[in-house]
Amino acid sequence: MRAWWAQTRAEVAMTLRRGETLLLTLIIPVLLLVFLTLVRVTAHPATHRIDFFAPSILALTVLSTSLVALSIATGFERSYGILRRLHVTPLGRGRLIGAKIAALVATELIQVVVVSAVAAGLGWRPHGGVGGALAAVAAALLASAGLAGIGLALAGWLRAEVNLAAANALYLVLLLGSGIVVPLGSLPRGVARVATALPAGALAEALHRIVGLGQAATTGDWVALGLWALGAPLLAARTFRLD
Repeated sequence: MRAWWAQTRAEVAMTLRRGETLLLTLIIPVLLLVFLTLVRVTAHPATHRIDFFAPSILALTVLSTSLVALSIATGFERSYGILRRLHVTPLGRGRLIGAKIAALVATELIQVVVVSAVAAGLGWRPHGGVGGALAAVAAALLASAGLAGIGLALAGWLRAEVNLAAANALYLVLLLGSGIVVPLGSLPRGVARVATALPAGALAEALHRIVGLGQAATTGDWVALGLWALGAPLLAARTFRLD
């Protein structure tokens, strides 16, 4: 337990100390939230923009940490041989993976607190009550598992430099095409359907319904999140290489 806790604290500290990671996980989401709320870049929604963009940026924080930051950091750790060294220490594979998962959740918790505080300052009042909050947490955890699985699969398959480019490209595609910045209603119908089948799009749509509108997420959202939460980590486990 001590080894796991020490590694978890180290993972969180390294995440928050990396300038590029801090930019990706905290600074960009907060700046986007303020900018998109105050500046009318898109025509929709016409009113109460914070009610749309606050859930969107919460979904973005999960995407940025679970997929991009985790994938890039793990890819370079693998490239430098750090993972192989840690694997043969008393920490072992199980506690190493457990520490990374715990650090991921802790980082996302920090992001949610910061983004929610900024959104509240901009006038956001989340809907759904306690039940909605629990449903939102469940959706975020499922999406985190799915996105982390994708990120680890990329990190364990591609060279670090190629993985860096692939993760950033995927981040931009999902940012623009998953209902996070551009509402799904503004996208072509086929693109919107594909978006809601992906973990980032399903999470954004679920959060819009739960904390944005005070409604229940659709069965399709839960099915998509659940399938990715199961399938992507299994893919990562089968394809990940330590060197």
